[in-house]
Amino acid sequence: MPRGKLAMGSLETVSWLKGCLVYRFLLFIIWLSSFQDVAAHDKLNEHSSRSTTSELANPPGIGVSGPIQVSPSVIPKYASPALPWTPPMYPTFPDTYEPKLTGKCPTDFQAISSIIDTAASDCSQPFAALVGNVICCPQFVSLLHIFQGQHNVKSDKLVLPDAVATDCFSDIVSILVSRRANMTIPALCSVTSLNLTGGSCPVIDVTTFEKVVNSSKLLDACRTVDPLKECCRPICQPAIMEAALIISGHQMTVGDKIPLGGSNNVNTINDCKNVVFSYLSRKLPADKANAAFRILSSCKVNKACPLEFKEPTEVIKACRNVAAPSPSCCSSLNAYISGIQNQMLITNKQAIVCATVIGSMLRKGGVMTNIYELCDVDLKDFSVQAYGMQQGCLLRSYPADLIFDNTSGYSFTCDLTDNIAAPWPSSSSMTSLSLCAPEMSLPALPTSQTIKNHGFRNGGVGAFRLIIWVFLLYVVVRH
Repeated sequence: MPRGKLAMGSLETVSWLKGCLVYRFLLFIIWLSSFQDVAAHDKLNEHSSRSTTSELANPPGIGVSGPIQVSPSVIPKYASPALPWTPPMYPTFPDTYEPKLTGKCPTDFQAISSIIDTAASDCSQPFAALVGNVICCPQFVSLLHIFQGQHNVKSDKLVLPDAVATDCFSDIVSILVSRRANMTIPALCSVTSLNLTGGSCPVIDVTTFEKVVNSSKLLDACRTVDPLKECCRPICQPAIMEAALIISGHQMTVGDKIPLGGSNNVNTINDCKNVVFSYLSRKLPADKANAAFRILSSCKVNKACPLEFKEPTEVIKACRNVAAPSPSCCSSLNAYISGIQNQMLITNKQAIVCATVIGSMLRKGGVMTNIYELCDVDLKDFSVQAYGMQQGCLLRSYPADLIFDNTSGYSFTCDLTDNIAAPWPSSSSMTSLSLCAPEMSLPALPTSQTIKNHGFRNGGVGAFRLIIWVFLLYVVVRH
């Protein structure tokens, strides 16, 4: 099945059948995000005017250049709606407005307006928490890197003083919120104004940086980052780490382990990585720097499963001795997966990791049979689902953005919406999983012979098609 483009508020650009699916899936997203209770403009202005660094979440220990971490405290917990389900009202998107700025941030925001617009769209009010790990936080962090490098091109400094950083960070958030972004972005992405200051890195100016770092080598490595190669055969990432190690004062080579107990060393190196990002932002065009930083972020987020899940005790109990299709086993497994799939949208590679992690936990508990195959568990089952339908959305593993226009609203692209089987791990250890191994490939598309046990999952393919046409008739009658 080809990729489907989900577009809110418009059925005119897709076929009737596909449009119906898109319509229902996005109505579910709208319900899930509960964004009709949008704060009034005066509340947004009030928030931006009184926001301080102390009100925001503390930055993660790994620093802004580390893997993107979405704070669980700001991810909403949703329960399935009571039956019968009825579509919610169409959403009303908040209007844009002129933000109230501090007046203490000496920066020309217009110079990076396109990057700000992208971040505002990627972190939009209804979707920020759902796409925080994959889209919103990577773009917000990239914006901060670019702002840090270009905040004052006439200055030799690559970082901001603490007081100025606080004001500028507040202004950045205010501008984003005024362009429909979610005001919880700092807490969602665990980022504060400290990320703009350089922290404990001893090198904070261009002159010193270029004296100790081979800047030509660094720029050559990161000027054009190949999204197909960088994650498995990195070129830019080791160049950034090498430069960070040099300016941090640690005479180490890339790959060396930092001594135990050296938390100060870790913090300094991560602070220096932010300085390296700032230098790259100063020397590269904003669009090229943004593209590079987003690719580097995608390499990090696709290595881990961002979902939170508990021990599958009940699944182990029901499936430990199963060797053939079992209603009780599949029911327990599907209930377990249903409890985690509505947390957020994830990528196809993240779904592979999530499926492998859960499968490893099951094998460790004594479940040796591939119950994913027995119960027809697909990769898309690990991401947000359209309520009442077997239709999930997996985002692409490469950087993507949410697109907003006044006609169709927000849109984004889903990958692998076909029934691609979830991979069952070969052992209870995660060490065998590699998304870069030459033999690694996504599971084959199922054949008609492999589609079975549909009685355990909402009626199977026939019922799924029936739901589509029933809903299509419902849309026609309703409109």
